Amino acid sequence: MEIVRSVAELRACLAPRRPVAFVPTMGNLHEGHLALMRMGRPRARCLVASIFVNRLQFGPAEDFDTYPRTFEADCAGLAREGVDVVFAPLEREVYPEPQGFLVAPPPIGDELEGAFRPGFFRGVATVVLKLFNMAQPQFAVFGKKDYQQLMVVRTMVRQLNLPIEILAGETVRAADGLALSSRNSYLAAAERAEAPRLHRTLAEVCAQLVDGKKDFRKLEADAVAALTQAKWRPDYVAVRKQADLQCPGPDDRELVVLGAASLGSTRLIDNIEVSLPR
Repeated sequence: MEIVRSVAELRACLAPRRPVAFVPTMGNLHEGHLALMRMGRPRARCLVASIFVNRLQFGPAEDFDTYPRTFEADCAGLAREGVDVVFAPLEREVYPEPQGFLVAPPPIGDELEGAFRPGFFRGVATVVLKLFNMAQPQFAVFGKKDYQQLMVVRTMVRQLNLPIEILAGETVRAADGLALSSRNSYLAAAERAEAPRLHRTLAEVCAQLVDGKKDFRKLEADAVAALTQAKWRPDYVAVRKQADLQCPGPDDRELVVLGAASLGSTRLIDNIEVSLPR
């Protein structure tokens, strides 16, 4: 496995080894990330993972400086998964000058996560486009846990005519249902025991949808109230269409229930796709 630090080195390394499958990460890797590597591995001659903590997608009061950085352990895990190249640039390599050109996401980027993390998807879209230009992959793999991010990236690739196929990996969960996340390490022991409630709450909304409940706003409000009663600080629970994250109508069948809530000082997100019977 090669570790490269510069764009020039990356391009020279990949030029004779296409097609390329690319998995962008911010490091602190867990089984969910490694599952994305396994998804990309059979699709290409060369599997590339990036490790870069992107300052642009962190708000002023968020955890950029304290975000876990575990480079040596990350590389060991990537090597075990057969990753060919790790691209681990310094910040000055990705942003050699102040980033005046920024990728503005569509209006959905200002809803849900975008409403509670202003500028987040602009930072995500900008760095992903830059990384795509650096690696020039034929395939790129993203996880469904970050459902809205996946949709924003897919929309960007489609609207900007990028020759990249986006692959979506299923959310990997602990045995108790908690979606694996790098930020789970922030949870204290009691918080970790409580954390699966978010998944259970979303699953209950899904069950009610399957049972034929159509008052989406009431289902959302009841779920938020249940989390609040359990001493969480919910930002939202939302029922949306899988295709575009717009609010569903009564005849829509392919839905996703998304939620974000803070437990102690840790903010968790999750989602569950649901197909309604006809």
